[in-house]
Amino acid sequence: MLRHTYILLLIFCCSFGFGQSDFGQIHGNIQTDVQYYRQDSLIGAPDVPERVLMNGFANVIYTNKNFEAGARYESYLNALQGFPVGYQGTGIPYRYARYRSGKLDVTAGSYYEQFGSGMVFRAYESRGLGYDNAMDGFRLKYNSGNGVYLKGVYGVQRLFFGKGEGIVRGVDGEVVLNELSDSLMVKLKPRITLGGSFVSKYQKDDNQTLVLPENVGTYGVRGNIFWGNFYFSSEYVEKINDPSTDNNFIYKKGRGLLFNASYSQKGLGVTFSAKSIDNMSFRSDRNEGLTNLLINYLPATTKQHTYNLPATLYPYAVQANGEVAFQGDVSYKIKKKTWLGGKYGTQVSVNFSHVSGLDSNLIPNDTNRIGYETKFFSPGKQVYFSDFNIEIRKKINKKLKVAYSYFNMRYDKDVIEGKVGEGVVNASIHIADIQYKLSRKHTLRFEGQHLRTNKSSGFYEDQGNWATGLLEYTVSPHWSFAVLDQWNYGNSDEKKRIHYLFGSVAYIKNANRFSLSYGRQRAGIFCVGGVCRNVPASNGFTFTVMSSF
Repeated sequence: MLRHTYILLLIFCCSFGFGQSDFGQIHGNIQTDVQYYRQDSLIGAPDVPERVLMNGFANVIYTNKNFEAGARYESYLNALQGFPVGYQGTGIPYRYARYRSGKLDVTAGSYYEQFGSGMVFRAYESRGLGYDNAMDGFRLKYNSGNGVYLKGVYGVQRLFFGKGEGIVRGVDGEVVLNELSDSLMVKLKPRITLGGSFVSKYQKDDNQTLVLPENVGTYGVRGNIFWGNFYFSSEYVEKINDPSTDNNFIYKKGRGLLFNASYSQKGLGVTFSAKSIDNMSFRSDRNEGLTNLLINYLPATTKQHTYNLPATLYPYAVQANGEVAFQGDVSYKIKKKTWLGGKYGTQVSVNFSHVSGLDSNLIPNDTNRIGYETKFFSPGKQVYFSDFNIEIRKKINKKLKVAYSYFNMRYDKDVIEGKVGEGVVNASIHIADIQYKLSRKHTLRFEGQHLRTNKSSGFYEDQGNWATGLLEYTVSPHWSFAVLDQWNYGNSDEKKRIHYLFGSVAYIKNANRFSLSYGRQRAGIFCVGGVCRNVPASNGFTFTVMSSF
């Protein structure tokens, strides 16, 4: 801990003691979230012994020509409710030194990196989820200057304020065919990129009853093509047998395939994605669970919603043990000065996603612990999730903008949330979003949302029907005020037909932002890119300070 403090002091001295213009520059950002909790038995908000909890961090980065060094100080005293319990206390879990020399880029210490789509390797941070699997070791990157890009990583992963047990090492290469020579640059009309990755982990076999592989490897090949208005990309990955808590210690190999295609022109965009994954959970400690120490990342093939009800009640979490998913999206702008387009045009977006289990069968008398057989990229009968949504946005005049959204969702709680006996929820959601510009600096925005679930045995499914209203007032460029009310008016239990009132105010000045909020927050699920965590109910004040320099 003391040596980390010396690193920070050295950076500050180098930057401020000798002048930024001749001896480099220093920049970074700071954020502190403080929450005061009140017990609220009506919504299930627990009694928090400390009453006040705090998450905070400060990034400090020093740069001088080809050299860069940085550190991040983090503090959890104690961590906000809903964050993993491993975040306790303070420390400097992220620090690094980086040097670029010609075509070579070397990093020692902590770093984030990704190979391809991430299905083989991705070290990243998602602060809202409380997730950080940063690598700690060495990274080398090489750019030949004529279309060849190489990466190499070696190290261990961050686990809260410590390190994971396993060692991770990997290489990645990418070739842009058009850049190999000037003649290819001219002859090849499409821009073609080919790549491949290999990553392995080492962990000692500590199991008393099974013989576990101590070295587990995974590899992937990929390619993408840009051709005029078209784009295609695909990646295939395989993983050798990797018994872990995730797959109940079976010896089945894993594999995954991701395909993306898109077409775009003025006023029109079309995208299509397809994915199949089978037993592709890959972590550096086979005994860890949930989201700790994941080596790879499995992209979500569903739309990431931003409106409150669809985003927090029924978001989809990727099922690493197996799923087949498809998504299509069409965005079209109806031309101006037409009957439907009006004076400013009308934006229409339609999206559909569908996720199901694999077509699989259990292996009888399975003495080899393979577990099951699958037909790759063949959907099973069980539907995990589906989402059809349409959004229409229109500017009425210089002051008024309106939007309407409709969602029809199917959500299997037993699979996605790991519950038993909750069953499938079918929900339809209507959202109206109206923004009115009162004057040059004053804007008023209203959201009205309604969610209705189907009836089953005379009762509405899950928590029943919800209504949400949001009123937001902005005084540019400094102030914003908001009041939100979520009402679970259709709950089958009358005692749970609760109003979740919540108010907030924010002030922005230069690179500083201050916000204060108070009210009830219901229990729910918070997801980023198909990775989710449960958020408990809470009642109280939240104060946040964000600043960059």
